[in-house]
Amino acid sequence: MSRSSFLRAILLIAVLCAALLDGGFTVPVSKSDITVSAAVSLKDTLEAIARLYHDANPDTVVHLNPGASGTLQRQIEQGAPVDVFISASPAEMDGLESRHLILSDTRRDLVKNSVVLIVPKGQPSVHSFRDLTDPRVKVIAIGDPQSVPAGAYAKQVLSHFGVYDTLKPKFVFAKDVRQVLTYVETGNADAGIVYSTDARTSQRVSVVATAPEDSHSPVVYPVAVIAGSGNPEAAKAFVQFLLSSKSAQVFEQYGFVAGRQ
Repeated sequence: MSRSSFLRAILLIAVLCAALLDGGFTVPVSKSDITVSAAVSLKDTLEAIARLYHDANPDTVVHLNPGASGTLQRQIEQGAPVDVFISASPAEMDGLESRHLILSDTRRDLVKNSVVLIVPKGQPSVHSFRDLTDPRVKVIAIGDPQSVPAGAYAKQVLSHFGVYDTLKPKFVFAKDVRQVLTYVETGNADAGIVYSTDARTSQRVSVVATAPEDSHSPVVYPVAVIAGSGNPEAAKAFVQFLLSSKSAQVFEQYGFVAGRQ
């Protein structure tokens, strides 16, 4: 290095040090943005967990994209910029994995849930799934079984009790499980089938029955990093946080059964 180059380097260091001491220079901090597409039944829980994660990792911004699992699956298949996917049943994750759209080694079962029958607060005529055949029950809200896992579980439960075909004229299909909840809360449906965690969020509905475990497939929420993630390392770090004991406590506060993996 020449004498003039050496002097210029010394001068630059001096200027930077002076600026730092004076508070007039800010060292740039890199930001990592990740998008998490997740079943809408996880919305409130993930918002709480994302806040905790950001407190511990201020350089990472978590953007939540809640929706029906089937819809989110199709978005990913069509190239939506998603980093992490959490579905409300294994079927949607299986579909992505079969097309090599997730990093299979990151897939884990995250939490479990249960299926319940709800009615508007004070509704006296429904006490069980079989009571849905009562003529006084005019409208039953369930998720669309083709795209909403809660709807698929509802179909399994009602088929288990032998009443699904009988009840078809009464069904109103919702775009996601939170819409089912809204229909029942507002009295636009006489009954609905949701997850127990959704029912817990409302003071305007009553849980009148819980589906037996043998009446439907296990309600398992798998999580995985998307193969086309633009920030796979940050995505993997967030998934590990979701699997941590700290996140498990939050899941359990919201009524989920957290997996210990």
